[in-house]
Order: sequence, then structure tokens, then C-alpha cells
Amino acid sequence: MGTRVALLFSMSWIIHFAAPLFSLLGRTVSGRDLLLLAGGLFLLAKSTLEIHHKVEAGKANGRSAPIATSFAGVIVQILLLDIVFSFDSVITAVGMVDQLTIMVAAVVLATIVMMVFAAVISSFVERHPAFKMLALGFLLLVGVMLIADGLHHHVPKGYIYFAMAFAVFIELLNMRMRAKPVTGPLSGRQHTKGKGRHG
Repeated sequence: MGTRVALLFSMSWIIHFAAPLFSLLGRTVSGRDLLLLAGGLFLLAKSTLEIHHKVEAGKANGRSAPIATSFAGVIVQILLLDIVFSFDSVITAVGMVDQLTIMVAAVVLATIVMMVFAAVISSFVERHPAFKMLALGFLLLVGVMLIADGLHHHVPKGYIYFAMAFAVFIELLNMRMRAKPVTGPLSGRQHTKGKGRHG
């Protein structure tokens, strides 16, 4: 919240940062484009490493050494990612609303909503580890979107949100199926085979 409010109070600098810096291959490149490209590449690299770690951990009989990351390192990564997302959203807000108080109130309200639901979402993800892999897939998707946006190939966010919602819906169906006992012709067949062996 502090990062986003600080960016809101630096609107004149943000508008200047979004101005073209140089031209490359017939396209103008701004500081915003460079920031989005760097943030997208960071998300791709971080998500790929995390997915690789979880997949390899599953192959090692469930035993794996946790990734050694200091508390300060985690905080720095969170701040960098928050600046990337905040920068783009603040530029959008500046173009939509003229009153600073409304933008600050929206940031504070969004932070309160996140704090209220953070514990519920965290406990849900801990109970269902498959959603951790799904979240890493979302980060890959967002990283690709940021890179495309930095290269001036705008992807409507509605497509991204729909893909995420559809993936969550499918995973919820899988959870429901896994919770039900296995019934049907296959289970009956297996039971008959078992009786034949004992006979």
C-alpha cells in the first residue's frame, strides 16, 4: 500500500517515465516498457525455477531441501514485483481519474480487502497443494503478458482473467471428483478379479 500511494504522489515523475526514451526497430521504447520487460522476465525465471523445484522434489520420494532464501531477499523480491504491478496500475489510474484522493482511497480499500482474505486463501492453498502449481502457472501467464505489453503487443486482460478462472474451475471439479468414492463398472471388475484370485 505504501509503495502504491508513494507512486500516486509521484504522478508527474510517472508521466515523464512513460515518455519515449529511444527508438528501436521502428518502435519507441519508454521506461515503462523496460520496466514491464524486466518484470516479465523476472516472473518467468522465478516461476520456472519454482516449478522445476517442486517437480524435482516430487521425484525425490517427497524429500527435498528447501530453497535457501533469506528474509531480506524475499522482501526485496516482493517489493520489486509490487513496483512493477503498481507502476502499470498507477499509470492506468492516472488516465481514468483526476482526483488523487479517490485513487488513494481505492488503493487503501484494495489493501484492506487483500488483508481480510489473505488468511483464508493461504489456509485453502495449504490444504490443497495443487493450487500452488496452478498459481505458478498463473505467474508464467502474467509474465508473458507483461513482456508482450512491454513490446507494445497489448493483450486484453479479460482473456487472462478468463483463462485463470477457467483453470480454477477445472481444478475445483477435480477436487470434487477426488473427494467422491470410486464407483462404477471398473471398481466392480477389480473386485471380481480379487475374489477370483483368492478362490
